[in-house]
Amino acid sequence: MMNVRAAAANVLFQVVDKGHSLSNALPAAQTTIKPRDHALLQEICYGALRYLPRLESTANQLMDKPLKGKQRVFHHLILVGLYQLSFMRIPAHAAVGETVEATKMLKGPRLRGLINAVLRNYQRNQEQLDALAISHDAGKYGHPSWLLKLLQASYPTDWQQIVAANNTKAPMWLRVNQHHHQRQDYLELLKGSGIEYEIHEEAQDAIKLLSPCDVTQLPGFDKGWVSVQDAAAQLSSDFLNAQDGELILDCCAAPGGKTAHILERTPNCKVVAIDCDDTRLQRVHDNLQRLQLNATVICGDARNPEEWWQGEKFDRILLDAPCSATGVIRRHPDIKWLRRAEDIHALAQLQSEILDAMWRQLKPGGTLVYATCSITPQENKDQVKAFLTRTCEASLIGSKLENPGRQILPGEKDMDGFYYAVIKKAK
Repeated sequence: MMNVRAAAANVLFQVVDKGHSLSNALPAAQTTIKPRDHALLQEICYGALRYLPRLESTANQLMDKPLKGKQRVFHHLILVGLYQLSFMRIPAHAAVGETVEATKMLKGPRLRGLINAVLRNYQRNQEQLDALAISHDAGKYGHPSWLLKLLQASYPTDWQQIVAANNTKAPMWLRVNQHHHQRQDYLELLKGSGIEYEIHEEAQDAIKLLSPCDVTQLPGFDKGWVSVQDAAAQLSSDFLNAQDGELILDCCAAPGGKTAHILERTPNCKVVAIDCDDTRLQRVHDNLQRLQLNATVICGDARNPEEWWQGEKFDRILLDAPCSATGVIRRHPDIKWLRRAEDIHALAQLQSEILDAMWRQLKPGGTLVYATCSITPQENKDQVKAFLTRTCEASLIGSKLENPGRQILPGEKDMDGFYYAVIKKAK
C-alpha cells in the first residue's frame, strides 16, 4: 500500500504539472492506499490546491533552486508537507515524519535530508514565511492573477466574497425524489437517523446536511429515495418547468442529475439525454438505474444534432453548456490551475455554436433554458445578449434584456455558482 503523503504528492503532480483533472487523479490514487486513509488524502489534495500559490511561494523561499524533471514529484511532496503544517491539525512531528517517509515510496530516498530540512526550516520561521506568502494577491486570495482580474472587473463589489466562497469546503446537498417522498417526510427519516440538516427555501427538493456523510448512511439511498446534487443545479428543473406529455431534451446531460430531476418531477414526459462523452454517459445510465427512471440516452455532438436526432422537435430543451466551471471551484479547486484566460473565449465560441444548433431543434412556442456552472459574463449574460440580437424569433422570459438571466454567485445561500436564462421561441 502507498504512503498517503506519497499518493497526495502524485495527485498534485498529475494535476498541476500534467494538467489532469482532480476528479480523475484522486480516485486513481485512492486505489493505492488503505480505505481508512481516503478522507485524509482528499483533505490534503483539495487543501493544497486551494492554497497552491501560498504553498508555492513558501517552498520557493525555502529552496535554493527548484526541483525539476524527475524530481518534480518531490516538489509536490514538499507542498504536501507545508499544507499539513500550515492548515491541518496533525501533530507537526507526525506530519514531517510521514512526509519524509514518503520519499522511499517515491523512489527518492536521497532527498530525505532535503525535505526534512525544508519542513523543519518552515516550522522555525513559520510566522514570517506565512506573512511573506500572503503579501502578494495570488497568495492572499489563492487564485491565479488572470481569474482574480476577471472577477474584480466583473464583480467590483462582490469579488472578495466570491474568492472567499471558492476557498471554502462545499456543503453536501441532497435532492429528494418526489416519486417516493415529499421533502418533509424525508426530513423525518433523516431526523430518525440522527443526521442534522437545513432546508433551502427556493429549491423545493433540496436539503443541506450540516456535516457531509457517506451516501450509504442516507435512508433509502440505494432505493433511489434521494440523490446528491447542489441546490443551484436543482433549480434547473424550476426554470425548465417541464409538463407531462412533453418531449424534453437535456443537452450535455452527463452525469445525469438534471435528467433524473426532470423525470422525478414530471414522470409522464419523455426525456432524451445527450452528451459527447461516452465514459461520462455511463454515470447517466447508473443514476437512472438506481432511481428506476427511463430516458433515451444518446452519445453525440450537440453542434450537429442532425447526426443523432431524426425525431420530432422538442417542447423544451435544457442546455447545460460546456463552460469554464468557475462557479464550482469550491468543489473542484483544480479548475483554478487547469483553466487559462484564453479558454474563456474558446468556450464562449463553442457555447454559441451549440446554442444555435439547439435552437433549430426547438418547436415553435417551445422553451430553451440556457445554463452554465460559470460566473464569467462572457459565457453567461453576454452570450445570451448576443444570441437574442441575432435570433429574431427568440424572446427572454422572466428577466430584462439589459441584465438577462439569473446569475447565482458561489456561496449565495450556500449554493454553487450557476447561471440560468429562459428563452422562448415565437409560435
